[in-house]
Amino acid sequence: MTHEELLNEFLSLPTEAQRQVINFIAFFLKYRETELISQAKNVDLINDPFIGMWRDRQDLADSTAWVRSVRENEWSKSRG
Repeated sequence: MTHEELLNEFLSLPTEAQRQVINFIAFFLKYRETELISQAKNVDLINDPFIGMWRDRQDLADSTAWVRSVRENEWSKSRG
């Protein structure tokens, strides 16, 4: 069955049946999210190359000042 045929079959269902199909799909999407979260818990952050990737950036030594500077710069552009 093609995607188009499947969609046509879905659209031919009564409204309540369509709602049940949507709820069924939503259930499995939550299941998938749960699986992704559980897989993410197994990540070795200490050895992940993403962690510490900006450690040598001098402009980020004071992250609060950096964020303030970026916000001031962006907000002044949007006002002017």
